Amino acid sequence: MSKQQIGRDARTGEFIPVREAIRRPTTTVVETITRPARPTVTKPVTQPPKRK
Repeated sequence: MSKQQIGRDARTGEFIPVREAIRRPTTTVVETITRPARPTVTKPVTQPPKRK
């Protein structure tokens, strides 16, 4: 899982850049959200051709 910070305006609920949220601490919130890891794609195992 990876963590990501996002900025949100407390009045309107709009997402804003984190730098702007840090600059305006009275009307914004910096949230840390955990994002699920991307599922790994497994390749099927291929068997070598059988010898006669």
